[in-house]
Amino acid sequence: MIESHVFDMWAEGYDEEVRLADENDEYPFAGYKKVMNAIYTDVMEKRPAQVLDIGMGTGTLAVKLYEGGNRITGVDFSENMMASAKPKMPNADFYQFDFAQGLPPEISGMKYDFIVSTYALHHLTDGLKISFIKSLLPYLNEEGVILIGDIGFPTRIEFDACKARYGPEDWDEDEYYFIFSEISEGLAGCCRVSYAQVSHCAGVMKIRPLG
Repeated sequence: MIESHVFDMWAEGYDEEVRLADENDEYPFAGYKKVMNAIYTDVMEKRPAQVLDIGMGTGTLAVKLYEGGNRITGVDFSENMMASAKPKMPNADFYQFDFAQGLPPEISGMKYDFIVSTYALHHLTDGLKISFIKSLLPYLNEEGVILIGDIGFPTRIEFDACKARYGPEDWDEDEYYFIFSEISEGLAGCCRVSYAQVSHCAGVMKIRPLG
């Protein structure tokens, strides 16, 4: 797991680095705007919604949802990232917490219409991703949805092709990207899962509890 100070140092230039990679259709952020727009559209169809944003970062998505009339709770382990987001959402709730350890105890028992996470959960191994996603289910309202936008691929075939395309100099071996076919298999007993690929290295996963 990456230490929070790494993201604290990255916070100032993060949004610009993401923008350039997306505009140039380059890994790891090709499709970034499409990911954000897909999740934004889903949430706005049910506004005003209670939204929990895990790994909120500088608030790129959360701010737009906040401005759209939704109630935002943001969790991030980087103090500097959150400092960038807070002035833009004065009535939101913020918790500095490492989601690798679960969720902040202060929100235990809370219920949300949407739990969203963008470009954050790839820091967890696949086993931890699956257990973490399962741990989120009790936080959903009836008909609640988990929306995850991240670096991801439909199957390992596409993953391997992208890895070969960028090679060892550019590929980040310290991150654990989503492979939908494998993650969905791990969630099959408790969730209904769908996936949409939006670029050669990014997609959006929708997760609903069974029953």
